[in-house]
Amino acid sequence: MHKRTKALQIPKAVKEKVAERDTVYDYPACVICGQPGFPHCHFVAKSQGGLGIEQNIVTLCDSCHYAYDNTEQRPILRILIQEYLEEKYPDWDETELYYRKGI
Repeated sequence: MHKRTKALQIPKAVKEKVAERDTVYDYPACVICGQPGFPHCHFVAKSQGGLGIEQNIVTLCDSCHYAYDNTEQRPILRILIQEYLEEKYPDWDETELYYRKGI
């Protein structure tokens, strides 16, 4: 497997940590609407070199994930997700979320 491909995948351990971080009551909840969701959405898209690390992954329900990836709502949802990640990680820095060859 290519190094970049591996770096962009979300390892099981990361999914588990994100699910735990995003759990409300007894289930991983969408960070946008609060519905049950899955910890598999990249803030910085894989196509843009977004790493499969905890600080770049959030739990979204299918509807919000679709809206984030495929609609004109993306800029608004991006702000909401960024604010959520900044709240969870005070030293969060978007520039650290990208794959850089050789690093």
